[in-house]
Amino acid sequence: MKSTFYIVFTIIINLKGISQEKKIDYTGIKQLNEVVVTGQFTPQSIKKSVFNVRLITAKDIQNLAANNLSDVLSQYLNITVRPSGTSGRSTVSLFGLDAQYFKILVDGVPLVNEAGLGNNTDLSQINLNDIEQIEIVEGSMGVTHGANAVSGVLNIVTKKSSRDKWNISATTQEESVKDEFSLFDRGRHIQALKVSHSINENWFVNLGVNRNDFQGFLDDKKGKDYNENDQNRGFRWLPKEQLNSTALLSYRKNNFNAFYKFEYLDETIDFYNSTVQSGYNTQLGSYLYANDKRYLVNRYFHNLNATGKIFSKLNYNVSLSNQKQARNVKDFRYYLQTKTEGNNVTVKDQSMEVLYSTGTISNFFSDKKVDLQLGYEIVNNKGFSLVQEANNIIVPIRKTLENYDFFVSSEVKATEKLSIRPGMRFSAQSKFKDQYASSLGLRYLFDKGIELRGSYGNSFRTPSFEELYSKQIFDGHFFAGNENLIPETSTSYEVSLKKTSFLQSDLQISNTFSGSFLDVNDRIDMALVRFNADTGNPEYEYINISKYRMCNFSTMNQFKKENWTFNIGASVIGISQKIENQVFASNEKYLYSMNLNSSVSYFVPKWKTTFSTYYKLNGKSQQFIEGTSEYIISTIDSSNWLDASIRKTFLKDKLETTIGARNLLNVTSINQTKTNEGAGHAKSSQIMLAYGRSYFLKITYNLNF
Repeated sequence: MKSTFYIVFTIIINLKGISQEKKIDYTGIKQLNEVVVTGQFTPQSIKKSVFNVRLITAKDIQNLAANNLSDVLSQYLNITVRPSGTSGRSTVSLFGLDAQYFKILVDGVPLVNEAGLGNNTDLSQINLNDIEQIEIVEGSMGVTHGANAVSGVLNIVTKKSSRDKWNISATTQEESVKDEFSLFDRGRHIQALKVSHSINENWFVNLGVNRNDFQGFLDDKKGKDYNENDQNRGFRWLPKEQLNSTALLSYRKNNFNAFYKFEYLDETIDFYNSTVQSGYNTQLGSYLYANDKRYLVNRYFHNLNATGKIFSKLNYNVSLSNQKQARNVKDFRYYLQTKTEGNNVTVKDQSMEVLYSTGTISNFFSDKKVDLQLGYEIVNNKGFSLVQEANNIIVPIRKTLENYDFFVSSEVKATEKLSIRPGMRFSAQSKFKDQYASSLGLRYLFDKGIELRGSYGNSFRTPSFEELYSKQIFDGHFFAGNENLIPETSTSYEVSLKKTSFLQSDLQISNTFSGSFLDVNDRIDMALVRFNADTGNPEYEYINISKYRMCNFSTMNQFKKENWTFNIGASVIGISQKIENQVFASNEKYLYSMNLNSSVSYFVPKWKTTFSTYYKLNGKSQQFIEGTSEYIISTIDSSNWLDASIRKTFLKDKLETTIGARNLLNVTSINQTKTNEGAGHAKSSQIMLAYGRSYFLKITYNLNF
């Protein structure tokens, strides 16, 4: 790793002397005006980016009538959203790697959750109000975004200005949950209000509040007031209510821009125990009750950002952020006859508080063909968790993890067509050995709208708070973290070829073909480490034991003609893992899966109406799981996802309505084979993906003046 670090450093120093060719103008190709900021020195067109950036626009989100980020990402290639009806969480995996390898940012700042920063984020907690666009960069981004940006980053870019003096927007959305719906009771109910004001040419303020009330999904369950002890009480998908409020104040003058953004999330998830019990006391006599739980999550997000110029030349961009997310667990007794709660006990279960700052400075040279960027990142994580020791003893754990990073990157326009971008990062860690990241990106523009990009990167993932400090010991079970874990390291390669054609018939065609390879070493996994000497029970612990290799080949194609937009994509992913425990190991054969996605959109100007459909196929996949005497291959069935919507505006675009359906193919769960092989049985199990087909109506009133 260090040798690579020094090689990249040498490249940065010497590229300044590369000669430049005479400028070649190949007009006749219409230029795209999409502007991206993720991983860029300054905002620039997507065509000029050395990185291969995938863009999700505000219009895409409107057509989907998405409730949260999971609704958006579930339609995109190489991305798998993993919802859980029992925990209420939705996380994301990219290229088969889970959410700990994929970093989620808001305006360039990693978003906190109760277990970490930027990773393993619950997508259902991310509100979509005031989003300008979402930018996804696949592949190693360790140089620009630090630890845990192994498989890629997702940056949510929010709106910070308006062309109008006032913008007032009120939204209501009603949605069924499969066949369950009634106003204020069953189904999902959403209300939102946004108010923004351009005070003058310099100042802008934006306020918003969003309430998302998911009443849960019963399916074959009977709800919280069911009083028979036959395990039918409760919900198949837990009820969840979210209240999200945001505020933004921005200032612009000449070359100076600054904004302060605040966000508060309040989330409540109700768990209703399926076991009904009986009791007696002198006040109530005989009564029925259940021991229920309520998970209370709150998050504070503060971000202060400033960009501008120093000495009328150097560009700077600095962010300072303070964030905290905490989860409290309320245990209470629910009395079924009186429908009241008692014996309430609330404890703090998990929390993470972060002080974060990052900054860059660039534009050192008067020669615009060479640019150099210097940057820093400082992270202070204060984590808290309750762990369960032997004999049901609950112990609080408080730990602080810090890192101090410095990075340098250069972008050289060697010719008008060729851009080269090397970079490196040094990370001083409080808990682990110092870490390094390096990268080299290339972009070459051929004639006739052909773009070639390639990149190489080394990155690292630091162990999470759970992997280091968690512990659950109960009833013969032993699962523990490991403070001796070391960071995982990774190497990735990506190459993509894109061609954009503009034909005389107003047909625009964009074709992208890409391939990538990712190699992860010292991967952290929960594994069998020993058998208890007294009881003979197996004991599991997180250890650096696995290897992970991934190869991916994908194509994305877009066709635009007049009011039609058609997208189709496909990918094949091969995953090789070496998993070991104290008894046996898996082989390292590649297991392949295929994904397809497609969307069609048609706008009827006369009706001011957009018709949209979105389709995604997650192909059959395989993975190694632990059996009785060896690791065996478990197969997960394929699934199909289809959404459709109709969006129409009225009253000179003041009133906007969207009606549609999600999961038209009514997918609920899929089969996974051999999951009980370790218990001596070759049985299958069901993986819950969704609660079935749902219908929605969204109405928004916009007042702009």
